[in-house]
Amino acid sequence: MSIQVVYKTTARATGGRDGVAETLDGRFKVKLGTPKALGGNDEGNNPEQLFAAGYAACFLGAMKFVAQHEKITLPADTSVEATVGIGPRSEGGFGLEVSLSVSLPGMPAEEARDLLKKTEIVCPYAHATKGNISTTISLAS
Repeated sequence: MSIQVVYKTTARATGGRDGVAETLDGRFKVKLGTPKALGGNDEGNNPEQLFAAGYAACFLGAMKFVAQHEKITLPADTSVEATVGIGPRSEGGFGLEVSLSVSLPGMPAEEARDLLKKTEIVCPYAHATKGNISTTISLAS
């Protein structure tokens, strides 16, 4: 698969889970901290939070793209919640799992499910995780 790259960004992390991550253009900087569940003190943000925020925003952006292409009007209060879990893998090391809950208030369920299927094809985060991370995408109730 070839990609015609139209945007790139670069970020640097120092200090690992208890350090700092920032983009080299200076527009984003975050203090990192390890969650208590992984032996930390919950100070700062962790990579799973950043991944959840990025995935939710990317999926919603892809959904807007698909809706525009399909001439579908999204509800004004459309939202995506991404839950990212981390834990030890049976094979060793650590693994991630992702759950997306999409809220499309007032949209008929069949139309909403069709939109989610099409969005999953368009979203680059969905492409990146497919076959690598257990991911579920559902409509919020």
